[in-house]
Amino acid sequence: MSNFHLAQVNVGRILAPLDSPRLADFVARLPEINAVADQAPGFVWRMVDDSGADATSLRPENDDMLLINCSVWESVEALRNFTYRSEHLKVLTRRREWFERLADFHHALWWVPAGHHPSVDEAMDRIALIRDVGEGPGAFTFRAPHPPPTESPGTSGHGRHDAPSPAEHTPAEHTPR
Repeated sequence: MSNFHLAQVNVGRILAPLDSPRLADFVARLPEINAVADQAPGFVWRMVDDSGADATSLRPENDDMLLINCSVWESVEALRNFTYRSEHLKVLTRRREWFERLADFHHALWWVPAGHHPSVDEAMDRIALIRDVGEGPGAFTFRAPHPPPTESPGTSGHGRHDAPSPAEHTPAEHTPR
């Protein structure tokens, strides 16, 4: 068993308010998709707001239209299986009906010590890191995954809860989507 788990964050700007008819199908599917995630092999934790059901009332960067999804998984493969090989894929394929196409990175993966649950600020720091310097061990995507650190949490810079500086984050490439 690894001392590290994989954290993921993705953000999206909705095309209309959550209570609008345009977002009705998305909002209706959230409980089902969150339940699929909660029961998926390798799922560890997901960020929720004060309602305890989902994170739709959290607004990173004080942007009323920006939603955040953050979760922790046992491995890249566990997250990949949920993302692309479960009912989640049906919702993912409809994202353009509900979310703007973002010009820059809106998704990041990174390793955290087992038991750690990222905050909104920590997750947004990883989005900022990958936007600023590209993919590297501190923030990466499914396209260029990095293995978990080999050291125990707290013995290297990898176990820190804050994002590494751009100098510590050696990017593999910077190819925004």
